[in-house]
Amino acid sequence: MLKSWKKILFLGLPSVLSFAAMTVTGTINLIMVGHLGAIAIAIVGVSNIIMYNVWALFSGIGQTVNYLVAQSYGANDMDRGVKRIQLALVMGLGVAVFAFAAGATVSERILSLISGSDRMAAAGEDYLRLRFYAMAFGIFNFVFHGFFRGVGDTRTPALLSLAGSLGMIFFTYVLTYGKLGFPELGLVGAGWAFFIGEALGLTGALYMYFIRMHPRFHTRVRFEFNRPEAKLIAAESGKLGMQEFAMSISMFIFTAFVGRLGANALAANEVALNVMSLGFMPAFAFSATATILVGQEVGRGEPLSGRRLGTDTAIIGSLFLLVLGTFEFFFAEPIASYYTADSQVSALAAELIKISAFMQIFDGLFNFYAGGLRGIGDTSFLLRTSLLFSLAGFVPLTYLLTFIMGLGSVGAWVSLYLYLTVLGTALMIRFYRTDWLKVKMKVSE
Repeated sequence: MLKSWKKILFLGLPSVLSFAAMTVTGTINLIMVGHLGAIAIAIVGVSNIIMYNVWALFSGIGQTVNYLVAQSYGANDMDRGVKRIQLALVMGLGVAVFAFAAGATVSERILSLISGSDRMAAAGEDYLRLRFYAMAFGIFNFVFHGFFRGVGDTRTPALLSLAGSLGMIFFTYVLTYGKLGFPELGLVGAGWAFFIGEALGLTGALYMYFIRMHPRFHTRVRFEFNRPEAKLIAAESGKLGMQEFAMSISMFIFTAFVGRLGANALAANEVALNVMSLGFMPAFAFSATATILVGQEVGRGEPLSGRRLGTDTAIIGSLFLLVLGTFEFFFAEPIASYYTADSQVSALAAELIKISAFMQIFDGLFNFYAGGLRGIGDTSFLLRTSLLFSLAGFVPLTYLLTFIMGLGSVGAWVSLYLYLTVLGTALMIRFYRTDWLKVKMKVSE
């Protein structure tokens, strides 16, 4: 067990750093933007939900590359792995065009629809537009990071994420408030910071993939269209993207419900979500680790070894969340007060943080076992369960507790963690009831 735990930590800790860089960046940026007022916090919160939904819809491309490349690497067939990421990058180009077009044409209308406020839509239009433009770069970053992790290199995504995050923090500070000779752009400056940070990250990813990794994996080979492989990647990307989108659209509706409770409730919701994203950090990191390890073992023809590594990954990740949740529970009030000087907002945010401090372990179970199921290519089950529990369970339950029972923001957050508890338990059961002796590497027909 000690050997496998060392292996998990060797892969998982850089991934924790990678996701931590993004999470901490979001936290610092929100704190800096928070001094612009509750409206600015609410705009950032709504924009985050919008961008998460857009990213979720297309995130399956990067997740598919991650697990298929991991299987190819385990099978010592990286010619196939490189061809797969080439096809994924072509799909990513279409996503980039969509993101630019959406940012240019529908930013204000989307903000108005979600927030229900024309004032908020007018104030945040330019910020959301820049977030869409940044997304065009971000989808490529996600695909490249999926490749790097698939071959067992979690340090490169960590370093690239750190570099991009530092760029975002720096430019948020200087462009929002006009420091060091830069113009004072307010909330729009924070939008430019996202754009610049994603561009910096993509520049590094291109260098690592085409220059540094070429001698080992021959990454600059000529692109050849392979119809069966393209169908496989499109199908898997579609299922994983819809699975993520089902969850994200439910969070989209969740935020819309909270938004109807007023600007203070929406601002407190964003602060609490931002704090709880510290829990998402190890959850996402060890989810990616489970995908890598399980996928590589499946590629090697050792699925039972992958099952054991997936279990060990879930145990380690849960311990991380337990320690983090304990800290968040006992320090909820001072943490919330760092985000805003508004006593009503900080008090409500602290209450929401306490509700979710320990319940986030079930969010972790969902992520850990979803990562393991991705590693074996069980994407159809992930899609079905997400559609069922997100849209048929979470959304009506949130409406019931928030409005019908009159519990407000507290009711919304109780429903969120009830949903994650059921979903995480369902995936854990699926992981252990799978006939692992029949698990094989995913190949195109």
